[in-house]
Amino acid sequence: MADNNKQHKYRQEIQQMMYVSGETGEPSVETTAMIEEIVRQQVIEMLRNCTELAARRGSRSITINDLIFQIRDDAPKVSRLRTFLSWKDVRKSAKDSDDKGGDADLGVADDPAGGVMPGGPAVEEAAKKNKKAKVKLPWEPSSYYSQEVPERDDEEDEEEEEMNYITLQRLRKADERTKAMTKEEYVTWSEYRQASFTYRKGKRFREWAGFGIVTDSKPSDDIVDILGFLTFEMVQTLTEEALKIKEQEDLWKERSGGENSGNKKRKLAQGLFDPPNEGKTPVESRHIQEAFRRLQARPKKSRAMLNGTNLQQRTNLKLF
Repeated sequence: MADNNKQHKYRQEIQQMMYVSGETGEPSVETTAMIEEIVRQQVIEMLRNCTELAARRGSRSITINDLIFQIRDDAPKVSRLRTFLSWKDVRKSAKDSDDKGGDADLGVADDPAGGVMPGGPAVEEAAKKNKKAKVKLPWEPSSYYSQEVPERDDEEDEEEEEMNYITLQRLRKADERTKAMTKEEYVTWSEYRQASFTYRKGKRFREWAGFGIVTDSKPSDDIVDILGFLTFEMVQTLTEEALKIKEQEDLWKERSGGENSGNKKRKLAQGLFDPPNEGKTPVESRHIQEAFRRLQARPKKSRAMLNGTNLQQRTNLKLF
């Protein structure tokens, strides 16, 4: 039992991520341990696939493109990850500019009257330096050609409108969750949004993820940051799916009387001042297990293509 508790190192971080994802109750140790083990399996599978891709190139080091390639079919997630990396570059450039301490980086121009005024060429130059760079991927059609098509001013807006639908949905959900919060609850929610498997936990994460065992490559800071981003997304996806399952289960129990059919009338006749049933109990490990099963389900199209054939169905771990 002691070894099991020692193995699971991220209970607090997972609780905070679940809170941000809509789980306001306190999940059990068994629930957080199951989530941590699922996320760990996902990370190990990603690293194993990345190592195979690097070996095909004749390299022992994995790259950020190897990681992004694992989620290439999830366009909204790739878009969010590219935005994350782009703003990371912006922050790094801004920090480098601050370290140099140049007034030109702050966008200050000389006034013809002898004073100092904002604007001018310095502002435009600083804006170009701190502009969010677009992360390009080698498997995109634009990388097949030697010459690049000039970017349009409205190109980024079109991409965000097309790719970030799920992100906007999550923002709406976050708005609904925080709308009725008190000031203290919102401060807690904001702090929990910073929960991470990797931030200031690099050594612990490397041991937990199996660096040196799954892959001989020494991870760069960018790879660790990407894995930190993806692990948060995994916990969020699992929690949201488990909450849907629990909501369906609670609704069925409310309508049918649950396991005790003799109390059906009493349960259906809820008093005016009775507290709502929703959110009384946190999600349990069985909800997480069912959520994982649904996330691992194969698409109907791929199953239909194997009907009537003797081909063996692959049961590899599906990344989410």
